[in-house]
Amino acid sequence: MEGTSLKPAIPKFEIGDTVDVHQRILEGQKERIQVFSGVVIARRGEGMRESFTVRRIVQGEGVERVFPIHSPRIAKVEVKRTGRVRRAKLYYLRDRVGKATRLRERRPKASENGAVQGGKASKKETAEQAGKKE
Repeated sequence: MEGTSLKPAIPKFEIGDTVDVHQRILEGQKERIQVFSGVVIARRGEGMRESFTVRRIVQGEGVERVFPIHSPRIAKVEVKRTGRVRRAKLYYLRDRVGKATRLRERRPKASENGAVQGGKASKKETAEQAGKKE
């Protein structure tokens, strides 16, 4: 029973990422998409029951929403920024205000040959590439 309503492609995001959750809203006969953007502070459950919590600040007040990952109401989850964290749950962000709520950016992982994918090249690498061109 559970396997039939699982989404085939689960969006790839982690705790600390800033995401846009596109949610389908029914208003009478019309359906529209509403975007809720914020930081993923928790992920829980597994299988059909898996959900995640997104937190954002609206007019100086913190707002948290829990979204089931496999819900048909969720159109898509878009990762805007990756955050580097060392906790599984970021509930400590509830007590922080202003710039203290910022998270560091997570760097892209290195490939097998040691080069960072999508990152800046080091001075040594750029010098080597310049030498090859001549």
